[in-house]
Amino acid sequence: MSDASASQLVVFCLDDDRYALPIFCVQEIIRYSPPRDVAAEDPSVRGVISLRGKVIPVYDLAAALGRPQSDADDSASIVIVETGDALSGLVVDTVEEVLTVGAHEIEPAPRDAAAAIDGIVKVDRHLVVLLDQDLLVSGDPAAVTVA
Repeated sequence: MSDASASQLVVFCLDDDRYALPIFCVQEIIRYSPPRDVAAEDPSVRGVISLRGKVIPVYDLAAALGRPQSDADDSASIVIVETGDALSGLVVDTVEEVLTVGAHEIEPAPRDAAAAIDGIVKVDRHLVVLLDQDLLVSGDPAAVTVA
């Protein structure tokens, strides 16, 4: 696609729901291994991992979106995302694909949607919720709760 307004999105799943982040903010995807527990007020914080000498906080994406915390297993992944000037990890059930979409294919988020939702893309018969990585791990539950 040669459209200058095209975006590439990394699509991942929580149960049967699909979410995406812009590819430019995804640093890498690693196999899930249980993070080291840390005390945190935010219930979506799973703990921390060490990745190439850096300590990275790991968030449960399901809990961050106001859903029941996921039961991560060997098929789960941690998506390492750049948030501001730091890295964070997001636990997801599976990573599905890299999707290229034109700007015209991204619908605006509903008016009363959480601030962390940038838009919605229809792919075949599925809706993919485009997330804002900075607001997703902001620690502000009002910014991310998705009903």
